[in-house]
Amino acid sequence: MSEKIYDAIKTRISSYDKGDIFFTSDFIDIASLPTVRKCLGRQTEERNIRRIMDGVYERPRYSKLLETFLPPDPEKVAYAIARKYHWTISPCGDVALNKLGLSTQVPFVWSYVSDGPYRNFSLGNITLSFKHKTNRAISFLSAVSIIFLEAIKTLGKNNINENVISILKKRMKANDKKLLLKEAVDFPAWIFDIAKKVCD
Repeated sequence: MSEKIYDAIKTRISSYDKGDIFFTSDFIDIASLPTVRKCLGRQTEERNIRRIMDGVYERPRYSKLLETFLPPDPEKVAYAIARKYHWTISPCGDVALNKLGLSTQVPFVWSYVSDGPYRNFSLGNITLSFKHKTNRAISFLSAVSIIFLEAIKTLGKNNINENVISILKKRMKANDKKLLLKEAVDFPAWIFDIAKKVCD
């Protein structure tokens, strides 16, 4: 491994923000995979980066207050995996509820619907779970419509009340409401009725 290659990889890593996620394959334009792995191993030893999964690395964030490195952001890891495999994803389950302000529970399983295959990844004591949906259900809806749909399905028809409607009204921006109302016509009738109340 030449120092020139090592320096090129180190320079690219230094251009990333703290907390950014990247892969061994992100450097194949610089060197072969075995050489990249050696370079990243050396960077890990020097504590410039952190290996969080096989072939997956993070430029870690350090907390001066806690005097330790912060754990990786599961959402960043999930979207980085989606980028690598060219998946379209959106939060579902408890993650969708959290994103829309409908829950404060911290999930141990971070769930996403995806137009890719069913896959699970372990991130420390957290599981990243990707659940397959058809292209029609994912690829042709906006992010706001998908997360709304998944959150409402997670809550269930009998758990939608005025408090839920009020939270969603306040949480969603005017442009998001317009887009949601336009796309919700293809949702199940009961979910479309909730979308109309939120967007009213």
